[in-house]
Amino acid sequence: MDTLTARFKLIVLPFLCICLLFLPFLQATDFDYCDNKGNYVVKVDGVDISPNPVISGKPATFTISASTGQAITGGKAEIDVYFFGFHIHQETHDLCEETSCPLTVGNFVLSHNQVLPGFTPPGSYKLKMTLSGAGIKLLTCISFDFKISFGASESSVSDS
Repeated sequence: MDTLTARFKLIVLPFLCICLLFLPFLQATDFDYCDNKGNYVVKVDGVDISPNPVISGKPATFTISASTGQAITGGKAEIDVYFFGFHIHQETHDLCEETSCPLTVGNFVLSHNQVLPGFTPPGSYKLKMTLSGAGIKLLTCISFDFKISFGASESSVSDS
């Protein structure tokens, strides 16, 4: 039994530790560039949505990890939302309200908090985000799918 315990400690425990290191990457949301051949100033590294799926009527955070090869002093983030292929919503935000400006060369994080109305229909959505800069027409453009579900109160079952 001691040999089995020793093997477990030498093989399984390091394997589990390595798996835990990759867990955050498994939860990231897949995204696509609007133009795969585009030479964007801003390169997106990852998209994280919390909670995922988004719950209608509750706060959600969309976090974009990215990097830039040049300084950016300001700009806009345009967000378009599609439901079953139909454009249903558009909003524009000052880039410096979503991240700290000026952006220097290197990595940065763009984060947006949103509370969706409680009557938002559940289902699959697509979000397209276009970043434009001061004097730069297009910094980057990505799209990704996300899901919205009803709040926990509707799906919970009472024990009484």
